[in-house]
Amino acid sequence: MPIASLLFHDVFLREPRESGFESAAADRYKLPLAEFDAQLGALAGVCDDAPILAPHLIDSNVTKPCATSEKSRVFPYAITVDDGGVSYYTVVADRLEGRGWRGHCFVTTNRIGERGFLSASQIRELDARGHVIGSHSQTHPMRFSGCSIAQMRREWTRSRAALEDLLGHDISVASVPGGYFSAAVARTAADAGLRVLFTSEPTTRTRSDRRCLVVGRFTVRPRCRNDFASRIVLPPARTRRAEWAGWTAKKAIKPLLGSTYARVADWWLTPRS
Repeated sequence: MPIASLLFHDVFLREPRESGFESAAADRYKLPLAEFDAQLGALAGVCDDAPILAPHLIDSNVTKPCATSEKSRVFPYAITVDDGGVSYYTVVADRLEGRGWRGHCFVTTNRIGERGFLSASQIRELDARGHVIGSHSQTHPMRFSGCSIAQMRREWTRSRAALEDLLGHDISVASVPGGYFSAAVARTAADAGLRVLFTSEPTTRTRSDRRCLVVGRFTVRPRCRNDFASRIVLPPARTRRAEWAGWTAKKAIKPLLGSTYARVADWWLTPRS
């Protein structure tokens, strides 16, 4: 069941700290509005079908690619937004709905109602408008896979319970904070009753880990090509392979550099004149 899932973070109008976590590390993933609109426009240009939603993955076998012509075979794709920043309500949802689309909004539950984050009433409204609300953990640990098994279970269980109390229905979808994934992360998510878990691994392959479907995602970053998202869902596989290679290298380097990694990443992602 190949799926080309896209991972976004906050979208801002003037400066990155309008929405979501306030740090240099968080800002590296936030998109200016013009860049977000360009990515959505490129996606709409290659596929007439709306993005799929996680309940479809649970209830059916999504294998059929969408197509705009005989020559264009496009992966089924999902749009996901991490952290629970207020920009999902103020910017993202309207942009998606304007195209008849809906997305996944993953919420860090102990941030609900804080400055820059979604309020309880905004989350309820987004849910009523058809967006999938999911867990992004309770506290967003820096290295989720480094937590103890007991802590992982608490993070998933408490965040899921908070969202279910807020919305009055089952929450079965989550995304891994910080991109730190392991088999234990999936196992504890399943133990907490979650049935679909999105990671930051750039792959179209899905797999079942006990009772939980694990789905990779391709991160859309600032200053990507305006057609980056559409290149992920289209053949050939060149862009997807490049993302995989970069992610694999980063995964190997992170433990070696430790706290220095953030400074190296900031330097690498700074535009050169």
